[in-house]
Amino acid sequence: MHNIADTNVAPLRIALYGNGFQQARDENIDAVLALLVKAGMDLWADTDVYHYLTQNGLLDTHAVSLLHPGCPRADLALSLGGDGTFLSTAIRVGASGVPILGVNLGRLGFLADASMADFEEALRHLREGNYVVEPRSLLEVCVEGAELHSSPYGLNDVAVLKTDISSTIDIATFVDGERLTDYVADGLVVCTPTGSTGYSLSVGGPILVPQSKTFCLSPVAPHSLNIRPVVLCDDVTITLQVRSRSGNFLLAIDGRSETLCDSVTIHLKKAPFETLVVKTQRQHFFDTLRSKMMWGVDQRKQ
Repeated sequence: MHNIADTNVAPLRIALYGNGFQQARDENIDAVLALLVKAGMDLWADTDVYHYLTQNGLLDTHAVSLLHPGCPRADLALSLGGDGTFLSTAIRVGASGVPILGVNLGRLGFLADASMADFEEALRHLREGNYVVEPRSLLEVCVEGAELHSSPYGLNDVAVLKTDISSTIDIATFVDGERLTDYVADGLVVCTPTGSTGYSLSVGGPILVPQSKTFCLSPVAPHSLNIRPVVLCDDVTITLQVRSRSGNFLLAIDGRSETLCDSVTIHLKKAPFETLVVKTQRQHFFDTLRSKMMWGVDQRKQ
């Protein structure tokens, strides 16, 4: 079977992923399926998508099989939703090496950049081999002293946050064993270049070019105004030791959060695999930035 991550060939087997859908999106999903079937694609749906299609009668008109561990490897994963859906799709795809195309059912996103309006054109680009596959790095989380209940990988970011509203937490931070600083703050966000336009940006972190091979540490509401974001090469191990008055804190990996005791130690490093992002429009990252951030737009005319 062809692998579009290796050569620009048309995908044949498509794996469909999603987090559940709004009823108003039935028409859009039906249109996506119709175009894929018309193109002769072999469609397999993740459990959530398959149940959604079943409950809404969309399997009556489209041939879609249930995706399961014994299925042949897909050529392409199709993420139906927004950037949040793309993040969960990336974790489900994991280290399989299957590239992901995000179909945005809402507003323009940084990851899910093929909209419903241009999906037919995007599909044509796929069939003609007119696309690029961008590798994106992930963070891997290792918790010393506790067991994680969700995936340890994050495409966007990892955050440690306080659990109460009354006090800050103290985050002793080390880079390859060398002390960087103690962040006294509401939290700390460690992001990849992909995640630099998310939570990190909202707390004052810089925008990182996707292929820059970096991580960024951005404090959340630091107690000292002298504390600023720090950009590191992504070949380091970042160690965090948290202390709080409540004795616990929140660990959030791409928004998936759980409460941990502050006796644990967290180690962050680059994951041993990458997420492959399919771009069919050849739109540069800077083009998306200008559009999403409304750079150059005269706000007085809005």
